Amino acid sequence: MILTLRKLASMIDYALVKPIHDRTDVEAAAKAARENNIGVFCVLPVMVEYAAKLLKGSETKVCSTVGFPFGSSTTKLKVLEAEQAINDGACEIDMVMNIPFFKSKCYDGVKSDIEAVLKVSKPRDVKVKVIIETGYLTAEEIALACRIVDEAGADYVKTCTGFGPRGATIEDIEIIKRNVKRAKIKAAGGISSFEKALQFIKMGVERIGTSNALEILRCWRPVEI
Repeated sequence: MILTLRKLASMIDYALVKPIHDRTDVEAAAKAARENNIGVFCVLPVMVEYAAKLLKGSETKVCSTVGFPFGSSTTKLKVLEAEQAINDGACEIDMVMNIPFFKSKCYDGVKSDIEAVLKVSKPRDVKVKVIIETGYLTAEEIALACRIVDEAGADYVKTCTGFGPRGATIEDIEIIKRNVKRAKIKAAGGISSFEKALQFIKMGVERIGTSNALEILRCWRPVEI
């Protein structure tokens, strides 16, 4: 199968999630996402409604972060945040798993936290990607986190927020692939080149999260995947 430019664009989650990104930044990025047929535009909750208005009628879906970037919000707040984002026009949710609970070995709490967000998202056909923040975890913890996310029923396991100690690695993806049965994989964190994105795609990653979407698309070339 040849990776076409259109296919690559559809696999990108274009992230604009720094607190310094203002409405002008969102407007410019949304325009670029629309013009390049980028699959998803991911923004902070406060920008979801504006992004959805800008992208109405386009192929680009809006994604909102939830519990971002530490995953330390209570479950009730994560649910409310997800509900608000969906009401504002989000078609996808990128939530951070409860990292403090996970590190405390409160694994049932981690799973129920995810399930609660899924409960309000699934009936409205909103995909949920769970960020496990691999940079904080050992290889064994990455494997366990993946199994929890998979068992909870989330659509994707996502590697990183971009605010953690490091970005996604080949080793992360190898561990994730071995420990999910049904969830898909989103690689994010430090992916700034076409070659790096291609490396992950060839491993079976179905989404690439990046703030460098336009640079990646500019460097595209047709290759076999």
